[in-house]
Amino acid sequence: MKIEILNGQRLTSNGQWEQFDNIRIENGHILSIDSGDSNFVPERIIDAKGCLVAPGLIDLSVSLREPGANVNGTIDTETAAAAKGGFTVVCSTPDSSPINDSKAVTKLILELSKRENNCRVYPLGALTKSLKGEQLSEYASLKDAGCIALSNAFNPLQSLIVTQRCFEYAKTQDLCVFVNPMEPSLHQGAIHEGKVSTIVGLQGIPHTAETIAVAQLIQLAEATGVRLHLSQLSCAGSVQQIQQAKNTGINVTADVAIQNLLYTDQTTESFDGLFHCQPPLREEYDRLALIAGIKNGAIDVITSAHRPCEAAAKLMPFAETAPGMSTIELVLPFAQQLAKHSDLPLSTFIKSMTSNAAAILDLPNPTVERGAIADLVIFDPNIEFTLAAENLISKGKNSPYLGQELIGAVRTTMNQGRISYSLNPESLT
Repeated sequence: MKIEILNGQRLTSNGQWEQFDNIRIENGHILSIDSGDSNFVPERIIDAKGCLVAPGLIDLSVSLREPGANVNGTIDTETAAAAKGGFTVVCSTPDSSPINDSKAVTKLILELSKRENNCRVYPLGALTKSLKGEQLSEYASLKDAGCIALSNAFNPLQSLIVTQRCFEYAKTQDLCVFVNPMEPSLHQGAIHEGKVSTIVGLQGIPHTAETIAVAQLIQLAEATGVRLHLSQLSCAGSVQQIQQAKNTGINVTADVAIQNLLYTDQTTESFDGLFHCQPPLREEYDRLALIAGIKNGAIDVITSAHRPCEAAAKLMPFAETAPGMSTIELVLPFAQQLAKHSDLPLSTFIKSMTSNAAAILDLPNPTVERGAIADLVIFDPNIEFTLAAENLISKGKNSPYLGQELIGAVRTTMNQGRISYSLNPESLT
């Protein structure tokens, strides 16, 4: 399809917003920018006046729930929600049911995602069989089936020797290993260990449950040479260790979940299960350190960490509720909030979820430049709306922002030159 986008601002490769007259798209690629060629006859015209045009977002950690927990979400609903959020690529976590530790499960995920065709799905294969942290999965088979990297999600590895063997095998297959750092003997509880946990009387999870694991994983990565990606950091101490490791040339990258940039453990005083997250929401100085880490490059990527839950899973006593938030549809409004209140430029946020994420996955660098694949998001930073559960595409309505006013909405998402999402203004009312 021939598409022409008019009158917006595009994000250039050097991170600047630049006004354009037209962007022309044909055969899934950007044909030209600001062309005066009168022979181009578009089949569709998109007026992007007042809007920002950026590369389609890439998410390193999305729970699609299917196969398995369809009551929480399906590949159809959650990839459609991703397209609404401006995403063209998502990595699916391996904790499905059955667990993605075999070629058959990987192929099923890919077949279902291609059938829906809302965005491109790259599965993360299980680092260990059944995610039990004991026996290694068949990495070569998982890679051959289409897994882009390996992860054990939030399931701990049983020993450091198992971790070392995982890293050594992954190195032979040139597969990046995603690890959510946690020392299980210290990771007991539901919220951050600190003043709030003492006040509310809930068992807390200390910083050391993460920072000790980060130190061990970095040393094993250095010893084995594996490409290590530390997923969903939450502590200031972890950011410091990552920066030190990068300074010494260790091949390690890291990401942070968006909820850890938005909230602190103060929210858990309400006993509202919507704020039960894994890793837990930490203190304000941790939140600020994570933001600083993104700005200085210690943390490479922001992830939605989208984890849809059915309503009943969030209605039990706090410690018994399922952890996670439904976030993927609202990432860019959140980014705009962070730009306003935390001095994190929108261009820096988008870079973390485009070029930085693509580099970790060894994907082509997404850009809004002539000749690039037309993976694009058109974002209107001025739309104001009140979030309602019925307006979320995701089956998971577990968002603390329900009933609150937000500013900014995706108008159009384009996946390889095909429109995968287009805003219906009535969906915001």
